Amino acid sequence: MPRALHAERHFTQRIGWLRAAVLGANDGIVSTASLVVGVAAAGSERSALLVAGLAGLVAGAMSMAAGEYISVSSQADTERADLTRERRELAETPDAELLELQGIYVARGLEPALARQVAEQLTAHDALSAHARDELGITAELAARPVQAALASAATFAVGAALPLIIAAVAPRAAVIPAVSASSLACLAALGAVAASAGGAGRLRGAVRVTFWSALALALTALVGRLFGTTV
Repeated sequence: MPRALHAERHFTQRIGWLRAAVLGANDGIVSTASLVVGVAAAGSERSALLVAGLAGLVAGAMSMAAGEYISVSSQADTERADLTRERRELAETPDAELLELQGIYVARGLEPALARQVAEQLTAHDALSAHARDELGITAELAARPVQAALASAATFAVGAALPLIIAAVAPRAAVIPAVSASSLACLAALGAVAASAGGAGRLRGAVRVTFWSALALALTALVGRLFGTTV
């Protein structure tokens, strides 16, 4: 009687979009909240807070998109160059590439004869994929996707940045700094916990590390606003 397949949950396939999304949302909340708090600490009117925050949202979203696209495109270019080189080597020196693949499997614990057999079978099936995966560490799940990373970063930055803007718009002027700070830190703690859980890590640790650095950013910008601010 055939046994049911053992179902497993893995998180590595989420790395590409999860990193960009978490970074975008976190940066959106922290940078915009810090900007609003700094301007508020300088004694500015509500209209100045909202203009500064909205400008920060637009500029930050575009900056995140451009930065992610450029950096991930560089990774994709490197992957393509490595695959092109590997494809050429497979065509020019197939025996040496087979020995190289065999050596990889021996280093991972297989007996030389078995490693040779595995290398031969994988080479016959798809030599480039075998070398990409086992020699270069390139897989379809972890491959660089520049457009996906750029869109995820820009969208999540905008969503994150909208939170402190909304709070700054509805909170009493005298309570803008504590309201924006408290709501932003609460959302950042939740974001850190959710991101850690989605990645298979502990929620508390993820929440604490995000909250600590975000609180430091808010405190420093508030201090700058107090020390150097003038009404704008």
